[in-house]
Amino acid sequence: MAAEPLAGVRGRTARVLVDVTGIHKEFDYLIDPADAGRVAVGSQVRVRLGARHVSGWITALDVAAPPGVQLQSVRKVRGIGPSAEIVDLARWAAWRWAGHPAQLLRIASAPAVVASLGPPAAPRGSGEAPKPTDPVAVEALAGGRTVVRLPPGRDRVPFIVGLLGAAMAGPRARSAIVACPAHRAAARLVAALRRAGIAVADLRAEGPASASARAWAQAAAGGSVVVGTRTVAWAPAPDVALMIIVDEHDEAYQSTRMPTWHARDVLAERAHRAGVPFVQLSPCPSLAGLADSRLVAPERVVERSGWPRLEIIDRRDDDPRTASSLWSDRLGELLDRSGRTVCVLNRTGRVRLLACGTCGALTRCEVCGAAVHAPGDAELVCARCATVRPRVCAACGSAALRNLRIGVARAREELAALIGEDVAEVTRDGGVVGDPARTRVVIGTEAVLHGIGPVDTVVFLDIDQELTAPRFAASEQALALLARAARLLGPRASGGRLVVQTRLVDHPVLTAVAEGDPSLVSAGEAEVRQALGFPPFAALALVSGSGAADFVAAIDTSRVDVLDGGDGTWLVRGSDHTVLADVLAGTPRPEARLRIEVDPARA
Repeated sequence: MAAEPLAGVRGRTARVLVDVTGIHKEFDYLIDPADAGRVAVGSQVRVRLGARHVSGWITALDVAAPPGVQLQSVRKVRGIGPSAEIVDLARWAAWRWAGHPAQLLRIASAPAVVASLGPPAAPRGSGEAPKPTDPVAVEALAGGRTVVRLPPGRDRVPFIVGLLGAAMAGPRARSAIVACPAHRAAARLVAALRRAGIAVADLRAEGPASASARAWAQAAAGGSVVVGTRTVAWAPAPDVALMIIVDEHDEAYQSTRMPTWHARDVLAERAHRAGVPFVQLSPCPSLAGLADSRLVAPERVVERSGWPRLEIIDRRDDDPRTASSLWSDRLGELLDRSGRTVCVLNRTGRVRLLACGTCGALTRCEVCGAAVHAPGDAELVCARCATVRPRVCAACGSAALRNLRIGVARAREELAALIGEDVAEVTRDGGVVGDPARTRVVIGTEAVLHGIGPVDTVVFLDIDQELTAPRFAASEQALALLARAARLLGPRASGGRLVVQTRLVDHPVLTAVAEGDPSLVSAGEAEVRQALGFPPFAALALVSGSGAADFVAAIDTSRVDVLDGGDGTWLVRGSDHTVLADVLAGTPRPEARLRIEVDPARA
């Protein structure tokens, strides 16, 4: 603490949050009078902390310094940082997801120094904003939090451009934020907005840091549509008029690093504070997205026509002795004339899908419908709700159960032999075999559905593994996977075919796709989750790490439930996020490594 303030000069006082891991306390400093006019809450500064100089953000100005303490001076005002609104939002999000505000302010800051801002983009008109004619768009802009359920075969870009044009028109420069799940979708929207003459701040984080900083500065100046992926939820947007999230259901919106914040929830809170509409677009909205939201959907005939035809290959009567085979006779016939085809097979390597060796029925939990497994070939256990039952088939009573599994690599070899031609392979870790762009048939995990372009047929070789996965959101996630495939195929009139092989022909997810009505899933899912205490009717946090045992031992169990996962993890469940966040914030942190995943997507 050797630095001294300027002799004989009393500057403004500033409270600074330092960007140092493990230090949560804020410190007071003096601002040099020469810098007093160019600092604000959120400004990025350099200060001395102990024997080193560190970066930080001003979180308050003109604070009362502790009596008798001689404050050090801020060493340097680095540049413009997040607004006061974002600083306050970071505090809220740190509480909500059990993190620290500095972790979030890093995301909200420009990737390079921004010393000044230019003028805002020119307003998009001088008169009253034009009213959209699409009744769905009119409802979406009515205010509050809205879910717009557009079918996968409908092009979302013109709809989004229309919403933004109406919301931003007027005599003053206003901003908007649009979050997209992937760079490809964001790039397409940016191009469409620029063709429409709408100013765009492209925050997709591509290219050098200097270019990203210029885009950040453009967004901070105001008057632009700020477009990006997950992190755009923290972008500057003065005088914001509208916030939109595209494919609200997509898991890419949740951070995999602590804190595990979700762009949808950050934008929802931000829109609520600003008093502007928050529009969530999705062909298959999540229950979390639907919570506290108005649902707007096209007329039934219009929505149904936006989904492709579903063809179900019923495998219930297949010979149980060959139950592990993926290739039904019907599928072999179909692949011979399927045109450009993608086959999807997800194998995580952790879930064992069992079937009865006598009648062929899948072994499912009679309480929640998830797949059950037999640890050590003992009783059957549901990994979703922990229900235990004897190791017998619930349909016929047989004890002869078979494990169903085959990996993508082996499946590619068998498929190539079946159709007598080369088959390309794409997996989620970036692995590629063959040339997916030139091969008629491509197989892979769900990664194969991204970036492959239009196809004629999509086949899910084993959709049952998705439908019965031991995750509370398994049905939602399976529907989202089918919707992603449906987007490749286009609307029903285009003639594309969505094919699934299943022993669960009456599953609500498949009925919803066949009818083009996702509410058939959401209504039933809401009842099950409410009965079992799963989100959005409760709040969950997954605790792990070498310090997890000490942490959960200190939790106030009178307010939350603590469930031992048996593998060094614990699930903490509160009645809502306020209760859960308060309990997690009030529990002492151990020195050992600790990971807290609030809202775990795959629990």
